[in-house]
Amino acid sequence: MALFLYDDDCGFCKRAVVFARDRLRARTRFAAWQHTDLDALGLTPEQTSEAAWVVHPDGRRLKGGDAVAEVLLRSRPLVRPVGRLMRLPLLRSLNRLAYRWVAANRHRLPGGGASCALPSA
Repeated sequence: MALFLYDDDCGFCKRAVVFARDRLRARTRFAAWQHTDLDALGLTPEQTSEAAWVVHPDGRRLKGGDAVAEVLLRSRPLVRPVGRLMRLPLLRSLNRLAYRWVAANRHRLPGGGASCALPSA
């Protein structure tokens, strides 16, 4: 089963995970990257603090908007088409752009706070 890594210091991220797990019934494991052996997954704290990731048992990794689309593909049947659409070439670009905007502004979104702000470059 795929593993979705999120930021445990971010209230917005935690709310999104609860929604995906409980409301969308995503068939995905969820874990905070801060409590995960990142070396075993081939990831660094810098990568995981920058974006959410999905790691598959075979080692495939997806980040950001692609990771969100993957979770949707593993959710309730009515939600799966949204995940498929998010993978289409033009929509994939829009999905990635939207993810970057949400990640950059997550401290301003519902459940977010100062601890949700991404580290400055």
